[in-house]
Amino acid sequence: MKSGRNLYVIIAGVLVCSLLLVSVTEWQYSGIGAGWRFGGNVPGWRFVTLTCYIAGAVGVIWLSWYWLRVAGAITSIARLLGEHTVGVTGINEVEKSVERHLDESSSYTNSLKEQIKELQVQVQLSQRQKRNTEAIIYGIRDAVLVIDEFDKLLMANETAGKLFKFDYRKSQFKPISELIDDNESGFIDFLRQSRQSKTRAARREITFSRDFTAEKEPSTFDCIVSCVHDSKEQACGAVAVLHDITREKEVAQMKNDFVSHVSHELKTPLASITAYSEMLLDGEADDEDTRKEFYSVIQNQAQRLNRLIEDILNTSRIESGLIKVNKKPVSLTIVIEEQLQMIKSYAEEKNITVSWGAGEQKPIVFDQVYVDRDMISQVVVNLLSNAVKYTKQAGSITVESQVDEIASVARISITDTGVGIPEDELDHVFDKFYRVGVNKKQAKGTGLGLNLVKQIVEKIHNGRVFVASQVDVGSTFGFELPLASAEAVKPQPTASRG
Repeated sequence: MKSGRNLYVIIAGVLVCSLLLVSVTEWQYSGIGAGWRFGGNVPGWRFVTLTCYIAGAVGVIWLSWYWLRVAGAITSIARLLGEHTVGVTGINEVEKSVERHLDESSSYTNSLKEQIKELQVQVQLSQRQKRNTEAIIYGIRDAVLVIDEFDKLLMANETAGKLFKFDYRKSQFKPISELIDDNESGFIDFLRQSRQSKTRAARREITFSRDFTAEKEPSTFDCIVSCVHDSKEQACGAVAVLHDITREKEVAQMKNDFVSHVSHELKTPLASITAYSEMLLDGEADDEDTRKEFYSVIQNQAQRLNRLIEDILNTSRIESGLIKVNKKPVSLTIVIEEQLQMIKSYAEEKNITVSWGAGEQKPIVFDQVYVDRDMISQVVVNLLSNAVKYTKQAGSITVESQVDEIASVARISITDTGVGIPEDELDHVFDKFYRVGVNKKQAKGTGLGLNLVKQIVEKIHNGRVFVASQVDVGSTFGFELPLASAEAVKPQPTASRG
């Protein structure tokens, strides 16, 4: 029996060594070692396979020990049968020994079952935690990359795959230098330096080239790289998060340009008002005509300053939704005629002819729209002053109106013989702070007038703005508004918050 026990020990030892050897080989050649150290970011099936190998080895040890105990029990029973004569005493001793060994084996078996169940639960929890971690990373809108201590990719989300143009689901355990273009070595160097320096977090703005991002302009990213440490505080990888701040930088630049333009626009009328006021105080206006001329200049510059401030305030109010809107049925014909009277003196300074649809019938009732009169007046005056501003000396401006009863809209268009707008810039002329590059020397401005037109027409009155232009020929700006008859079928408050 002793030789049989030795045989069991030898067989169990061989099986255990074989299973452990297979598990170690699988661990080395599958890349799991790096992933395990990193903290659980390993492929699911490889993790389960490795766990099963280890569980199998432990199970073989337990099973061998169990059979050795059974063999010991059988040996003990045989010894008792050999030592005692067949009788009631001998049988009782054998029965007690068998029962004792059966109870011990049953208790040990139940303990093994509980340990196996606990191990299964731990494996399931690890898999669920891994899936949750992946779901979080994949759901982040910013680009996220995770590398190990050998600069191999452990995980990346879809945004990172699109940014660097690789399949984020099939690129695990590949060197990061093979996945990112050589032209963007600056990012790779930053990633490696942050990992090697073992700093908790490092931050840098990185600009990717135009060809790399497939965009018209270079893209700028706010890159944060955090070094990951294991339980022994050893650096075992790094996580990079890239947030696209291209638009934010553009907005910041536009705001800076806006402040510069507004400052200039404010200083110009203020300088005129100050200069003419000082001349009046110094008595340089000897006669009444000169004084009237000075008064007129001061008044015009004050009105210009007031319009600029109103544009800034109205834009802010509309965007914040705090502007008060008072809609009533209004004839566009009356509104346009009023604004034409105001703009003619400005046009006459440049010898520009302004005509109101020669020979065209101007309806008073049928072109009524349900609008805030002051706002629509501001739309018309902004378009007219813009046309005069960019029309050269002795040019012309034509205003036309049309009522489309089929579409239930009133359409106003203002055509000039000005400098025109390049085709590639037409889509941006209504953007806030935007000014056509080639026309900046033609006239000063803040880039708010047309944006204000668009917001009043489309955001507050559910209309539409449009533009057509040809360089050195002229431009046509216009808008459409729903007729009052069409708006009457909808419940409209007399005053609301836009």
